[in-house]
Amino acid sequence: MRTSAVVTGVLAVLLLVLVAVGWAPLLSFDRSVSVALHRHAVAHPGFTHLNRVLSDWVWDPWTMRALAAATALLLWWRREWRTALWVAGVSLLTVGLQQGLKALVGRERPHWVDPVDSARYAAFPSGHVLTATVTCGLLLWVLASHWRDEWRGWGTLTGVAVFSVLGVGWTRVYLGVHWPSDVLGGWLFGWCLVAVTVLAYRRSERRRTRKGHGGTGSRSGGAV
Repeated sequence: MRTSAVVTGVLAVLLLVLVAVGWAPLLSFDRSVSVALHRHAVAHPGFTHLNRVLSDWVWDPWTMRALAAATALLLWWRREWRTALWVAGVSLLTVGLQQGLKALVGRERPHWVDPVDSARYAAFPSGHVLTATVTCGLLLWVLASHWRDEWRGWGTLTGVAVFSVLGVGWTRVYLGVHWPSDVLGGWLFGWCLVAVTVLAYRRSERRRTRKGHGGTGSRSGGAV
């Protein structure tokens, strides 16, 4: 997990720099892919409508935040308070990270004469993709660390999560509201945040366990 955090973090920062300085090969690639997909979207309104439903409702950031909130509430109800607070806190941190990066880079979205969808705020990174990546990553982490023995549909849920994270990235470029590198940035920053969260949580648990053992030893020594 540490390697994953470092690699995605380095790649995310590198991509941010390339976008910020306007590296020509990257901009050319973004433009060529976006133009080709936009032409297809304009020519196939039925498929475009499906992508809009998936992007604007099923995988919308507010849908993802509601899923994260429901997970935190369920954890709280099960008296797993620390994990619930971590899920809620990281979800809030994701919003701040998203808006901070958008303000820092200030990248313009694609502009079309015949747009098929619209979006607000700066382009990099994709907020839809970043939010979906963090939310799905946190949900899989919670299931793996807390409920894996109780959950029999682990493989199915993992498949749905991966499909959602990849699918929302596709819809944002297909609908012409993001460049491909915006989506890649969302994936990289999102997964890096998930990896760092898991590492930080494990470290805090180890510290807590050591303190607990130390406290027990002290009390035993005093009794003797």
